[in-house]
Amino acid sequence: MFARSAVASALAALAALCLAAQAPSDNRARDIVSQATKALGGDNFLHLENRVVKGRIYSFFHEQLSGLDVATIYTQYLAQAPAKGVAIRERELLGKKQDYSYLFLPDQGWDVTFRGARPVDDENWERYLRSTRNDIFYILRERQNEPGITYDYGGTETYLSSQVDVVDITDAQDQTVRVYFDHNTLLPIHQQFSWLDPETRQHNDETADFDKYRDCGGGVTLPYSIQRDRNGYKVYQMFASKIDVNQPLPPNIFDLPPGARVLKKVN
Repeated sequence: MFARSAVASALAALAALCLAAQAPSDNRARDIVSQATKALGGDNFLHLENRVVKGRIYSFFHEQLSGLDVATIYTQYLAQAPAKGVAIRERELLGKKQDYSYLFLPDQGWDVTFRGARPVDDENWERYLRSTRNDIFYILRERQNEPGITYDYGGTETYLSSQVDVVDITDAQDQTVRVYFDHNTLLPIHQQFSWLDPETRQHNDETADFDKYRDCGGGVTLPYSIQRDRNGYKVYQMFASKIDVNQPLPPNIFDLPPGARVLKKVN
């Protein structure tokens, strides 16, 4: 009886020590996230209604340039999160004439050209959902207080000659996004996460780097340069020439063109 009580006491003490060790890490991580939110604009960022990004986007395949476009990207944050999908609507107008685009709604996406509107294939839609939900700016704006989300402080490191504070953000589905916050500016400059392809069982690593932060008006600061890598290869770059926030958006910008022919989705 005494031995059993001693074991129970030892386990309780160990659990208490683990909780005591975890609490400072959790508090430090939450403090960094709070300071990063303030650096991005605080309440102005948290109540950001929309943004319009104008610039150039580049796509790559195995480090080789595979496409480039002039782009105008309209993003609107929804007042209430939908039952499924993401809490934003986005329209990406591409080309100098802006004659083709991608339209992403909370639960579906469209590829729009002069031929008509085609639902994006499942692979590209899942990629959009994954990259959006795990984007640090979306996490801070939409998911920061999501049930089941946890924060863990990973210490300090040097990344690209900058001292950074590392925070692991894990949601209720056990998806972790590791974010590097610049120690001086408190702004996020790098993030990374991994995922397993359910069909091929291939492990994938995705990273993003954020640079050239500027005041976009309305007290909101955002990066003008973004690079995304997948499995060690650069796949996307965006260089903004202008970012406006909380401005009136064009009417029906998140609607399909009137009379557009709806094409069959490519599987």
